[in-house]
Amino acid sequence: MPSDTTAPPTSLLQRLLSPPWPMRIVKALAAALALGVVALGVATLVVYPQLPDLDTLTHYQPKQPLRVFTSDGVQIGGFGSERRVYQRIDQIPKLMKDSLVAIEDARFYEHRGVDPISVVRAVVSVVSGGTVRRIQGGSTITQQVARTFLLNRERTFSRKFKEALLSLRIESQLSKDQVLELYMNEIYLGSRAYGFEAAAQTYFGKTLAALSPAECAMLAGLPQNPQHANPLSNLERAQARQRIVLASMFRQGVINEAQYEAAKAEQLVIRKSNTKELHAEFVAEAARQQVFAQFGEKAYTQGFDVVTTLVAAEQQAAYQALRRTLIEHAQRQPWRGPQGNETLPAQLADDDPAIAQALSDIDDDEDLRAAIVTAASPSAVTAVLASGEVIKIDKAGLRLVQTGLGPKASKALAIGRGSIVRVLQQGKGWLLTQWPQAEGAMVALNPATGEVRALVGGFDFVQNEFNHATQGWRQPGSSFKPFIYAAALDHGVMPETLVNDMPLANVGNWDPGNSDGSTDGPISVHEALARSKNLVTIRLVQLLGAPAMREWTARFGFDIKRQPDNLTLALGTGATTPLQLASAYGVLANGGYLLPATLIRSVTDSKGQVIFKAPSYAPNESLRVISERNAFITNTMLQEVTRSGTAARAQATLKRPDLYGKTGTTNDVVDAWFAGFQPGLVAVVWLGYDTPRSLGSHASGASLALPAWIEFMANALKNVPVKELAAPADVIKIDGNWRYSDWALGGGIISLGLDDQPVGPTLIAQPPALQSTSPLPPSPTAPSAPQSSSPTIAIPLPSPAQ
Repeated sequence: MPSDTTAPPTSLLQRLLSPPWPMRIVKALAAALALGVVALGVATLVVYPQLPDLDTLTHYQPKQPLRVFTSDGVQIGGFGSERRVYQRIDQIPKLMKDSLVAIEDARFYEHRGVDPISVVRAVVSVVSGGTVRRIQGGSTITQQVARTFLLNRERTFSRKFKEALLSLRIESQLSKDQVLELYMNEIYLGSRAYGFEAAAQTYFGKTLAALSPAECAMLAGLPQNPQHANPLSNLERAQARQRIVLASMFRQGVINEAQYEAAKAEQLVIRKSNTKELHAEFVAEAARQQVFAQFGEKAYTQGFDVVTTLVAAEQQAAYQALRRTLIEHAQRQPWRGPQGNETLPAQLADDDPAIAQALSDIDDDEDLRAAIVTAASPSAVTAVLASGEVIKIDKAGLRLVQTGLGPKASKALAIGRGSIVRVLQQGKGWLLTQWPQAEGAMVALNPATGEVRALVGGFDFVQNEFNHATQGWRQPGSSFKPFIYAAALDHGVMPETLVNDMPLANVGNWDPGNSDGSTDGPISVHEALARSKNLVTIRLVQLLGAPAMREWTARFGFDIKRQPDNLTLALGTGATTPLQLASAYGVLANGGYLLPATLIRSVTDSKGQVIFKAPSYAPNESLRVISERNAFITNTMLQEVTRSGTAARAQATLKRPDLYGKTGTTNDVVDAWFAGFQPGLVAVVWLGYDTPRSLGSHASGASLALPAWIEFMANALKNVPVKELAAPADVIKIDGNWRYSDWALGGGIISLGLDDQPVGPTLIAQPPALQSTSPLPPSPTAPSAPQSSSPTIAIPLPSPAQ
């Protein structure tokens, strides 16, 4: 007898209406596909109107090599130094075109911008544990053109989606040959070579027309990863990539079997270059802007050669000193986490080219190398560089990132397989570090001519083109104090004058103090500057009055509108740029003359004819802004700063007395400065964040900016003999202190602010007989530069509008 729980038999009608399980799966997939198509359509409607227009492609103007050189003949890297020789598509040999298409996009002439087969293959790769671009590809030549010209390289689905839509639009407006022409002229192929004609000349010393199939194959293998397969840096990997390309060329019928075998056997001769790239990208860009402003589009069509005032060795020394300082600062900051993450299939070995290819969208750096982690533990990390080199980092190199290596590391900080990081080589070992967030600038110039000898506008031009040396208006802090002291000298204060270093009264609700919180009572002006006493400097501003002191500082080229009209002027709360501050210190170094800062020395055309020559500037009385004796005595106090004061490390390290300068640190260490000189060379260093915030509680101008200055000067002054400043005739030394000879017997201000003495302009002392051999001009403003019939092409001190 059947149980009561037995299910009733299914009716024939129900069985007929209920499809078998394979059909249900098909229906589910069809529904999902339909939903995906709808979602894709909606996304397209939203994104398509936001896509950039194609003007840069349809009216493409290739960057022509506007060449920029240092004064000693070294070509500058960066803008204008790209090696590019533009070739029309009909000028490019068929062998080179076919070789490239065979390896990069075999169905280039069949698809309409996006290759459906490659897309399906990439999706399958992801589903099976691969990565879209790294293992199976998916980007057509047209997509690469869209990315190169119109998009960034962020690794997101939205960027890939825009790339696909743009590719469809591109191929609706441009022919296949036009797309290929853009690609083959614009693509970066390593060693500063852009486009295939430039690459042929760079690597083989030949034109494209002269290349063999083997050489074409090597060039065709470069776009995937020009760092990994660069024949100059790693010929073995370049040859391995070349063999892959040759096999593809054979399969696609580009070459026959005999040519294939001959190409594999061919011994390639790679053109070696001993030229080390000089980093002066900010200068090259500044030169480009100025030449373009003067000559317009001719700057890019006439084959101009621009000679700057830079000295190659000093430029490289400045670049290295600033970068080292910023890298070291970044190592002392909390770990911010990996730069990105990639999914790496577990079966991929470290030496698989696909691992290094994961870094193809990351800008590598010669110091902070991009790397992808393949294994990580608290005591050891294995990573692969963009070049394919496998490196091991032990515990000593992992101090910064320990918070990202433990089992309890947060998702944002965690380092594991696929993490993209930055590594720094130290000796034979490696250090895992991070890209600096702080920025910096360094400027060096010749005080006798105003010519800029070195200029670094930031940590990395590719990442941030803002030129902090010429455009960065920041508070100078105590590096501004020497100009306050110089004013006091002409109004009765001498280095031995005693000034009260005690809290101020009658300054409203402001409660200024010294940076270390100390007070010393009566202290000489000489010692006060060496120890950077804020309270003393404020009393010097009280002596003249803020408006008059503000006018005085304009003599040195400071923009008066950017200086406060109150007592905070004493603490450098106005604004200046590193270049402007360097010119101001140049006034002290050259004995009192304000000279225009000059960057470009000459411009010649393709025939070698000089079409611009910068006017020469030399100290003359029309350019004098302070007396020679004022500059000399101010400098004796700045020399004490580098001997025993806040910058004592300068003379102690460099072992020479002819160094003069001043540290500068603003409130909360938002800005750190050192500005100083040896009589033949002025240099200024600044560090800070683009969005102002503290550099750290233990940071200062002495701990951050001064070391970079010392490192630079150690290189720049290596073979320069010691040369201390000579005393002019109208000063005298009494009891170890310099003073104006007018006051040899007294008459100046003996003390200031002692015994509750009010400080103000009524205390100003005038010498009994002003006998300066170089009288000041009647106006306190800086004199005009000499007029020239030639167009002026020099870096001017930025105007208030800039």
